Amino acid sequence: MDSEQQKIVALAGVCQAAALVQSVARKGEADNTAFKANINSLILTDTQSTIEVYGSIENLEIGLVTLISQLSNAPLQKDAEVTRYIASILGLERKLKKSPSKLSELSKRIEQIQRQTAHLDLFDDQMISNLASIYSDVISPLGTKIQIAGVPAQLKQNTNQHKVRALLLSGLRSAVLWRQLGGKRRQILFNRKSIVTNALTLQRSINHFQ
Repeated sequence: MDSEQQKIVALAGVCQAAALVQSVARKGEADNTAFKANINSLILTDTQSTIEVYGSIENLEIGLVTLISQLSNAPLQKDAEVTRYIASILGLERKLKKSPSKLSELSKRIEQIQRQTAHLDLFDDQMISNLASIYSDVISPLGTKIQIAGVPAQLKQNTNQHKVRALLLSGLRSAVLWRQLGGKRRQILFNRKSIVTNALTLQRSINHFQ
């Protein structure tokens, strides 16, 4: 996998987080494979390759589909809500990068989660709540809160609120990775065709193995 495809993988992680946030907010549920891949990426901080962060390219299928839809030239395929979530996550990453104290605090809190996985399943409700608390305590104070649209009955449920915040945190993790790999916002604006082409290649590799 070349450097450009690695950036696509990380950006697909951001897009997948945004799509899953929308799903939880609207339906109170999210694709289990994709959800686990994003949440698990939060504790995989010492991997040998970009794809290892998510387990496999198959685990990012929703993210790739979302990325392709959002950057395609077909306006009907785009979802303004998902676009807003993606832009907000990327914006938070830029603010986080400028705050060494927040970066340090985030690192320490993630290390705590890593230690807790020795005793609790990462996908246990309590652990998802702990991840949500990291987002609330460390990330939310960085700037304007991301307004989540959805079904009020779903958004009122604590478990769904925790899932949304944990997913936003996972999106931020992917955004940090994307930046580390050389990703820049202007690339999304000016290299859309290349990004979509690479994303389609990765998506086809999933279909080939199925």
